Amino acid sequence: MTTPTPSPRKGRPPANPDGMAQVRDMLIWTGVTFLTEKGFVATGLDGLLKVAQVPKGSFYYYFDSKEDFGLNVIETYARYFNAKLDRCLLDRTLSSKERIRSFMADARSGMIRHDFSRGCLIGNLGQELNALPGPFPKALNDVMRQWETRVASCLKDDYDDETAQKLSVFFWIGWEGAVLRARLQKSAQPLDIFGDGFLMLLEKT
Repeated sequence: MTTPTPSPRKGRPPANPDGMAQVRDMLIWTGVTFLTEKGFVATGLDGLLKVAQVPKGSFYYYFDSKEDFGLNVIETYARYFNAKLDRCLLDRTLSSKERIRSFMADARSGMIRHDFSRGCLIGNLGQELNALPGPFPKALNDVMRQWETRVASCLKDDYDDETAQKLSVFFWIGWEGAVLRARLQKSAQPLDIFGDGFLMLLEKT
């Protein structure tokens, strides 16, 4: 995954709003990387601030708490991933099946590029559910519903609404599991097995 890397700032937070927004965005994108690799519980603020080169005492100029920070990271990741999905799934030059295949190929390439050290931020946090702050489950469910809506909308070109919705839910249940297995095995094989199986299901449905 390629993310913006604003220039690090040292010392007190910038006095101008644009400078503060830049540092805040940098912290959020650093958080996206950390939470995608480590999850929320294992992400310490000290390590994150060190990588972002932001003084320890400055964190609370930008966020009310680690919980507030985490919710902003989820929101930012959701916007990023929704844009990725839209690039693949809204390409009307391809069939719905080819668009799904395009998304899976893109995601597969991303995992290989990062040597399977990064999975899905939403899936990672979902595995920590019992240790997460109260607002997180709703935020995660909301993101998953956004993804399901996008895949269902793509599939509605070839299936009735109910079938498209069920296939979309099935896709995300299976794909998130495949991403987890790919990280555990450090191999694209689980992605390929699920992807091939889902495409065969589309052929038969």
